Amino acid sequence: MDVEKIISELNFKAVRSSGAGGQNVNKVSSKVVLSFDLNTSQALSEDEKVLLKTNLATRFTSDDILILNCDEDRSQLKNKEIVTKRFWELIKKGLHVSKVRKATKIPKSVIKKRIKDKKNISEIKQSRKKPNLD
Repeated sequence: MDVEKIISELNFKAVRSSGAGGQNVNKVSSKVVLSFDLNTSQALSEDEKVLLKTNLATRFTSDDILILNCDEDRSQLKNKEIVTKRFWELIKKGLHVSKVRKATKIPKSVIKKRIKDKKNISEIKQSRKKPNLD
């Protein structure tokens, strides 16, 4: 993964924010939309692309384009920094390969303890019954 190449492949677009804000919302395009096309990316290897497609399948469009928005701040520059940071966190999360779980046996001591506890509870319940006088 070539970081510099990925940064050059990112597309930023400034859009007017929605919601309350008065004249500032109507005049200033402070919302930033980041888009990243996975298929045309040359910074990622084919294995990395497949890994991202599987791990982040819900985040990509049908054309394998990742779109992130940010309109948290009134400053376009800060919104661009925030959305870029989110993008890198998402990519790191998508490229993370989790460890394979090893199946282990249940220890004999645990099995013995469970059976002993069951017998103990059974005896307690038996002692609660009324005596049979036949």
